[in-house]
Amino acid sequence: MVVDPNPATARLLAEHLRPLGGVQIFAAPTAEKGYAMARTTDPQLIFVEHAQPGVDGLAFTRKIRRSDLACREAPVIMCTAEATAEAIFGARDAGVHEFMRKPFNLKDLERRLEAVTLKPRDWIEAVAYVGPDRRRFNSADYKGPRKRKADGAGTPAARLSQALRIVKSAAAALDSDPAQARRALAAQAVELRRVGEAVKDSRLVLAAAALETSTQADLAGASGRAELVARIDALMGFLSPDEAGRAA
Repeated sequence: MVVDPNPATARLLAEHLRPLGGVQIFAAPTAEKGYAMARTTDPQLIFVEHAQPGVDGLAFTRKIRRSDLACREAPVIMCTAEATAEAIFGARDAGVHEFMRKPFNLKDLERRLEAVTLKPRDWIEAVAYVGPDRRRFNSADYKGPRKRKADGAGTPAARLSQALRIVKSAAAALDSDPAQARRALAAQAVELRRVGEAVKDSRLVLAAAALETSTQADLAGASGRAELVARIDALMGFLSPDEAGRAA
């Protein structure tokens, strides 16, 4: 799906993608129409303009990521002629997979397609951020050494730390953003259970399983919320001393 007020963009992408065979292109001139189209067509790949009349690509991407649409995790490639540092970092923080400067050629497109298909990135389901792991943003252009030491931290300890920090922030958002907080908690419960199984920590496995069960329960009543907070608090004991704290 292409969300761009300029129909020439959709035509150019269709021309470049035609050799792949069996590719169907859906075009929307505004973000509003693009979102409605995404609900009915379930696109497997989304191209969106960064900022043009009728299209705020950052807001569109954030809306997709925080929605209940089947395509909420689909790769998003943002296109713009104004590839400033502000635009690039804004795209990264909105949940975009790749950033492509206009005008683009076939080689540019191929590199972005290879990045989103052959170099999958972990999905981050938090509260402040929902989208692919930002440490590999625009990986089609990445050639240097690792951007930060955390990139090599796929260890159980690092996974545990990240998941627990997300749980802590989700707990703080239970009242202000309950839907996304609950979704983030459910995702981290699964991740924590996997970490517990990897390190053979039965206490962590049980605590994560209890949180997962609580996220599936009815939170409408005070008792349901209290149970959920209790499950979160039980997991806070696994935080390192400098990250420790109880859920509010």
